[in-house]
Amino acid sequence: MSFYSVDLAYRSDAFQYFASLSNLPWAAWLDSGGLDRYDIMTAMPQTTLMLDDESSPDDPFALIRDELGDLVEPVDNVPFAGGALGYWGYDLARHMKMLPDGAGETEMPVMMIGIYDWALVLDHERQTARLVSHQRYSDTAALLKKILLCLDIPEKHQVDTFQVHGKIQSNYTYQHYAEAFSQVQAYLKAGDCYQINLAQRFSVAASGGALEAYQNLRKLSPAPYAAYFNFPDLNVMCASPERFLRVSKGWVETRPIKGTRPRSEDATEDRQLADELKQHTKDRAENLMIVDLLRNDLGKSCVPGSVRVPELFKVESYANVHHLVSTVEGKLADDHDALNVLQDCFPGGSVTGAPKHRAMQIIEQLEPDQRGIYCGSIGYVGFDGDMDSNIVIRTLIYSGNEVHYSAGGGIVADSNVESEYQETLDKASAMFEVLKMHGAQS
Repeated sequence: MSFYSVDLAYRSDAFQYFASLSNLPWAAWLDSGGLDRYDIMTAMPQTTLMLDDESSPDDPFALIRDELGDLVEPVDNVPFAGGALGYWGYDLARHMKMLPDGAGETEMPVMMIGIYDWALVLDHERQTARLVSHQRYSDTAALLKKILLCLDIPEKHQVDTFQVHGKIQSNYTYQHYAEAFSQVQAYLKAGDCYQINLAQRFSVAASGGALEAYQNLRKLSPAPYAAYFNFPDLNVMCASPERFLRVSKGWVETRPIKGTRPRSEDATEDRQLADELKQHTKDRAENLMIVDLLRNDLGKSCVPGSVRVPELFKVESYANVHHLVSTVEGKLADDHDALNVLQDCFPGGSVTGAPKHRAMQIIEQLEPDQRGIYCGSIGYVGFDGDMDSNIVIRTLIYSGNEVHYSAGGGIVADSNVESEYQETLDKASAMFEVLKMHGAQS
């Protein structure tokens, strides 16, 4: 069928559009936070793909490729009009034979992907809003009529109240973290790795509707690769500043973050913190280690000699932190596709360490809980073959009347335990603030 496109009223803040779709099955919002060009919303997938610990060990990326079918022609200024969209959790690495069964049990599926045949796309550069579809399925025309009715709503949309109960707990005491840090140092000095990412996880009881909490998170901590999912028995509230992989018109890009400083309300001090980060030898060395790892990962799917680093050690500033960011890109080989790239690079090196496999084994040994969605990836692979995805950090996971979130940092041989521990708290600051707004005790 022909490509479907209907123009809607443009809104600079996409929240009210999504609020009208948020209670539909498998509602999903890839949210630019006003910092990137597009917002993408969808719901009611044609089919869903979920993997958990008891699932078949079949190649999960091949399952998605089979569902996507033959490529369609891309459409200008439409990043996604249907395809695979959802999350790939960090613990999907077990299905990829990169990790053994380890700490605890997986609390939720390691992969939840919907195959959608429509999207609402807000283009903040062109100031347009369009309901679009490749109409790959026979019942899509009827579905699009239903979506238009959902979008025809009053300007204000009420969301359910979200309530947090009790005190936020970490799976590390400071002493426990210091002991794990010491073990990381021993591995580094023994030559097992150059860098190892160590994270702590915070949890608290909660009730009510998650969309209100996400509304506050995106106000406190807007991010270019944010997302909100209302999936079965699960809400994901993500404020990630980090792109994992983008594939567009045959080119692959990744933008690893490694190096963090807190923001300051004092403008002079804030500039000093950013300048210190940009010049700091240790942070630059950590960033370069991950750039080298990703150059190698991209090389598996890209044309030999095409992988390059157009941007190294750029400081990007967000609501709560400054980050040191680099860009790596390459030309996708003719016999590879976006899912090959995702498989070759998964999980992102910026949240594991280097070398990747050994760092992941050590993380498995030292962290008390499996990471779940954290440090995995949220994104899409369109029917046209293009992809965009993030690294799942700065993310609240709400399931089973509990919210949890994690924060970590890369540790190298000259790292300091107090500053590394504080860095995890700085990265988690927006999540702390949101939960306190909804009743969490200090």
